[in-house]
Amino acid sequence: MTDALSIVRDLIRCPSVTPADAGALGVLENLLKAAGFAVHRVTFSEPGTADIDNLYARIGDSAPHITFAGHTDVVPAGDESAWNVGAFSGEVKDGFVYGRGAVDMKGGIACSVAAVLDYLKTNGGRPRGDGEGSISFLITGDEEDVSVNGTVKLLQWVAARGDKFDHCVLGEPSNQEAMGDCIKIGRRGSQSGTLIVEGVQGHVAYPHRAHNPVPDMARLIVAIADQPLDRGSAQFQPSNLEFTSVDVGNTATNVIPGQARAKFNIRYNDLHTQESLRKLVEARVAKAAGNRIRARIEWLPSNSNVFLTKPGPFTDLAVAAIEEVTGRRPELSTTGGTSDARFIASYCPVIEFGLVGQTMHQVDERAAVKDIEQLTRIYRGILDRYFA
Repeated sequence: MTDALSIVRDLIRCPSVTPADAGALGVLENLLKAAGFAVHRVTFSEPGTADIDNLYARIGDSAPHITFAGHTDVVPAGDESAWNVGAFSGEVKDGFVYGRGAVDMKGGIACSVAAVLDYLKTNGGRPRGDGEGSISFLITGDEEDVSVNGTVKLLQWVAARGDKFDHCVLGEPSNQEAMGDCIKIGRRGSQSGTLIVEGVQGHVAYPHRAHNPVPDMARLIVAIADQPLDRGSAQFQPSNLEFTSVDVGNTATNVIPGQARAKFNIRYNDLHTQESLRKLVEARVAKAAGNRIRARIEWLPSNSNVFLTKPGPFTDLAVAAIEEVTGRRPELSTTGGTSDARFIASYCPVIEFGLVGQTMHQVDERAAVKDIEQLTRIYRGILDRYFA
């Protein structure tokens, strides 16, 4: 089988901290072109954001079409002197490959590329022996930051070409403890906002001439946060609203502030849309505020909508491939934060399955060589079943 470990080491050695590419997409471009893929490098721009280089590669021109998605950008290494090995060395030590992105998610990309190249070798360089089917790669360099010039625009660009995906595997590190324990089939949505309570500024010695918004804010926080948004749904855990900061912008101890602001984030399930969720929270604020407290919410724009790939034939074949290699039957989960799967879900069913995520974004990020070998075999098993 084509060496996934060599590919991930080459990728790690490219210090592709968002928005830099640092040669990472070039590594993939050379491998895929040599295997007969039509490879496109597309750069997207947006005022106020960095230009981002992206890659789309496809072999075959008919259905069924499976795409492997991922991102080559990584978060900063932080204090590199704290690493036991070079943060971008790709060093292999004691059964692990080390480096920023080893887990999140250059390792997943390397395994998918290795599996696809091996699969094509045994099928005459085509997705299927009868010439039918397509395999593609959808790789961005803009996942770890604002996600403006990456997967969103690349999907639009691909759609404008007339290409359609039937299914997608995103190689994010989905496993919690061991290979094969979890497939992500959906994610909750994310919505942030700021609760603002107006008061009247004044001297603390003359409170009757002022109106302190701090006690009012405290009452509203308790009233809003104590009441559940829902009890969960068939595939999702309950939605949760968490206040993350409270601020009055006051540096003095003898001044009653004129305004209090509290930031919050909501992770919501498929019982809500962004619109219905906002209305629900606003209604609760209005009820708790009554006629005495002057309060409002400023909502932040969000591109993190809830999505779900319902269990069915596609998830079944992935489960079978995972169980065959690892001996574990994975949980079909919708927990965790956001990923680029939220964008892909608008174009085709998508599942997330990659390496074990325990060290992602940490000092000495690393992936077990054994896990890389297993993930490559799992992806190969998915391909065998998909085109059977």
